[in-house]
Amino acid sequence: QVQLVESGGGLVQAGGSLRLSCAASGRTFSNYAMGWFRQAPGKEREYVAAISWGGGTTDYADSVKGRFTISIDNAKNTVYLQMNSLKPEDTAVYYCAAAPMIATLRSGYWGQGTQVTVSS
Repeated sequence: QVQLVESGGGLVQAGGSLRLSCAASGRTFSNYAMGWFRQAPGKEREYVAAISWGGGTTDYADSVKGRFTISIDNAKNTVYLQMNSLKPEDTAVYYCAAAPMIATLRSGYWGQGTQVTVSS
């Protein structure tokens, strides 16, 4: 059974940093893409960033470029999202996703989410 378990969320002041982790288990994830999405109250779930399993390809939403960095530790089956210069509008539940391709992440496996709250 595939499991994606996020951690690292919390409350931080604007301008601060957090690092989210997503531990994947239950299958072989080689040749899979991993990604992060977020959903704020009353809004649709939106794409944040993605990475290929080998780490050679990364992609970011315009709203987080230059502030967030996605990375992967294949030995630990874990994907990270380093979030710097956080803004109140980054407040959301952050979800990890896995799928054979970046383009199909929304229809892949999902974690349960971790809350990130940025105070002004």
